[in-house]
Amino acid sequence: MGNIWEVIKTIGDSVFGHLFFWNMIFATVIVFFQRRDPKSVWAWLLVLYFVPVLGFIFYLFLGQDMHKRKMFRAKELEDQIGEEIRRQEHQLKSKNPENPDEGIRDFTDLVIYNLETSGAVLSGDNDIDIFTDGNRKFDALKEDLRKAEHFIHLQYYIIRNDVLFQQIKDILVEKAAQGVEVRVLFDAMGCRSMKHRYWRELNEKGVMTAEFFPALFGRLQLRINYRNHRKIVVVDNRVAYVGGFNIGKEYIGLDEKFGYWRDTHLRIRGNAVFGLQLRFLLDWNYAAKENLLQNRKLLESITPGKRDFCEVQIISSGPDNTIQQIRDNYLRLISKAEKSIYIQTPYFIPDEAILSALMIAIRSGVSVNVMIPCKPDHPFVYWATYSYVGDLVLAGANCYTYNNGFLHSKGVIVDSKVLCYGTANMDIRSFSLNFEVNAVIYDEKKATEMEAFFKEDLKNCRQITKDNYLTRPLMLRIKEQMCRLLSPVL
Repeated sequence: MGNIWEVIKTIGDSVFGHLFFWNMIFATVIVFFQRRDPKSVWAWLLVLYFVPVLGFIFYLFLGQDMHKRKMFRAKELEDQIGEEIRRQEHQLKSKNPENPDEGIRDFTDLVIYNLETSGAVLSGDNDIDIFTDGNRKFDALKEDLRKAEHFIHLQYYIIRNDVLFQQIKDILVEKAAQGVEVRVLFDAMGCRSMKHRYWRELNEKGVMTAEFFPALFGRLQLRINYRNHRKIVVVDNRVAYVGGFNIGKEYIGLDEKFGYWRDTHLRIRGNAVFGLQLRFLLDWNYAAKENLLQNRKLLESITPGKRDFCEVQIISSGPDNTIQQIRDNYLRLISKAEKSIYIQTPYFIPDEAILSALMIAIRSGVSVNVMIPCKPDHPFVYWATYSYVGDLVLAGANCYTYNNGFLHSKGVIVDSKVLCYGTANMDIRSFSLNFEVNAVIYDEKKATEMEAFFKEDLKNCRQITKDNYLTRPLMLRIKEQMCRLLSPVL
């Protein structure tokens, strides 16, 4: 028995004796073989230092770099889209643009940026409904699903097998039985609680499903850090939805832990539907290995809006692209603000550029208003959020915690003229790790309407003042600082 313990001790001494060597090797891989932001590199080196060897295993699961991968292309439509992009660019860059619209007059540079970097065609015949309550949003969605005649494309990050999904599933199955093409795209990480047999049951009833980044061997997820966070629904190219609500009972206020769920979702009619449909088709093509772009009927017969028209661009971003499209839009909007900025986000972990832009805006006399939840759903992320919000408070921003349940709304409003809302949070994860989609809406009426929702929410908020932030408990300060150090990898 003594010999066995001696062997174990010898092996243990050998392993721990070489930890420094292996850490140096792993650190070299992280620093020299991955083109990363220096803050992210330092955060991973910190993990490696405190959790030797095991930290590198975390890195393999969480820190893979996907920027060199070209995951999504629309070869079948590139000429058609490219021609429209060139036409719009020429019109916007000319000294006397035809029919200049007041909605984009102050933001033509941002429109051009979106055209050139992501092919986000500007459309002007859209009408938009804004939903801030989950019951109203899903009531409208279910009604639109029931009216489907040709196809339903439904994509969510989280789908839970509970009362809400049962209601939606019944409609999907019924429409599939009527000959409507029904496709459901879901994220493997977000839907990890859903058993595969639920998807098989849908398949057997005529509903097509596809899983984004499926796990290996049942549960082993090698790309756990990369999540398709998009929420898109397109019905017959007649109407589309995008925003923050997922499918689960908590999103209609039936979860005691969170209580009322305050979110924002957009219902769009008009040519902006094309942008959301194209985004769904590209994601579906990758996940299902089925090229739907060859079916031109899925990209035709867009129904124009009928009410006050809004000019809209649909923008998307993801870790497969070196350009952080949605983050750059947030940055440009903040830098152009002259009077006011309103931000709602459940997670506020900005990178250095966004934080600096907000600081400059505050010190330039712009009214900066930020609203976050009063409770965490992810504690590490929440305490990092509170730390960054504290920076803004001390600089002079108006910052609030929403106390009437959980705030999950995601977006920015600038100068009562333009808003950018969708699935992306104001955090590094949404900027560079998640696959996201937002709508940029150049319209004073919609911007003013969204501001009114923000101001109504203030009735259920507590302001974070300089005094109560500076006198926060020591334990809270420690939590903030520790979580902030890890913010590049949260």
